[in-house]
Amino acid sequence: MKTMTLQRESTPSSSTCLLLAFELGERRWKVGFTVGIGQRPRVRDLAAGAVACLDDEIKRAKQQFGVPSDAPVISCYEAGRDGFWLHRYLVAHGITNHVVDSSSIEVSRRARRAKTDRLDLGGLLTLLARFVQGERRLWHVVRVPSVTEEDARHLPRTIEAVTQHRTRLINRVKGLLATHGVRCRVDADFLRTIGEVRLWDGTPLPPGLAERLRTEWAQLTHIAQQLRALKAARTKRQRDLTTTHGRTMTQLLRVRGVGPTSATVLTAEIFGWRQIRNRRQLGALVGLVPAPYQSGEMQRDQGITRAGNTHARHVIMQVAWGWVRYQPLSGLTQWYQHRFGGGGKRLQRVGIVALARKLLIALWRYLERGVIPDGAQLKPLRMRA
Repeated sequence: MKTMTLQRESTPSSSTCLLLAFELGERRWKVGFTVGIGQRPRVRDLAAGAVACLDDEIKRAKQQFGVPSDAPVISCYEAGRDGFWLHRYLVAHGITNHVVDSSSIEVSRRARRAKTDRLDLGGLLTLLARFVQGERRLWHVVRVPSVTEEDARHLPRTIEAVTQHRTRLINRVKGLLATHGVRCRVDADFLRTIGEVRLWDGTPLPPGLAERLRTEWAQLTHIAQQLRALKAARTKRQRDLTTTHGRTMTQLLRVRGVGPTSATVLTAEIFGWRQIRNRRQLGALVGLVPAPYQSGEMQRDQGITRAGNTHARHVIMQVAWGWVRYQPLSGLTQWYQHRFGGGGKRLQRVGIVALARKLLIALWRYLERGVIPDGAQLKPLRMRA
């Protein structure tokens, strides 16, 4: 025991670092400091966003734990509502920070476990200490994009949100008409149509319903204008070959079956800025990897994990369905038809997930190494909104 104590005390103080963890809330932040596992943490409350007080708290923590004033500080917090601005602030002030995927953090499996911000903060500090000591599989660290890379994701996500809102409005209009037994197309002649339509007894639409339909149509008209402007901005970005995003989208659009929406989303979410090391990492990034369950004699397939980037996963699934249609002679389509084409609808849906993963990897190799997917056809690039 004495030998162990002497070994710990003989550790050079220059190798000591201060560990810092954040528990971020909407109004209050909890910050915890420690120097290793087994140390009672120093916990302080701060107003949300009060980074100006952070330097003083770091100095006081170093004095309390006897850490040199020039010792490095390593911090962490869970990815969430506050995004990445705090990470950029910490890095700019010389602090090594890790943004952690909250769903990957180890927690107790008890049905009723104690959970408070203070307990969560202590757990983060313990995990951070283990991470600094070399453990790498206890959580997943998020790859933080730059401001430019993060900003590039807003355009495709805005188009997606506006398109979904338009679909909701159209469904609402059709639902309102269906309650009166009326069915008509929601197109450019919609206002004239609702003025001419008659109910089952030959009477016109009730005035309240007609007024609401006109209001919904005005919103649809405004949304259509927004979509045209957004798609024009997307086309402009595709034509800008001076940027990485523009070159990547242009290269993707050369592949038959990949449209402007798919190329924009895949570029902004994955291929335009992430450094993919291997195909397993790429599949895990979009949640297209299996989640097996095996315990003793029990063994079953839980399907794919569905973790990671939801936007990219939805898009690559759509591209996979289009690939079967527009690339019938490609090796991937022939593999799909051989394995799943003769089955029922459920088997085909299962197979399209496997095809989507293979297709995503093939597109990555095409962008990184210029390897065209086996048997795939390229198309002349035409810039369209």
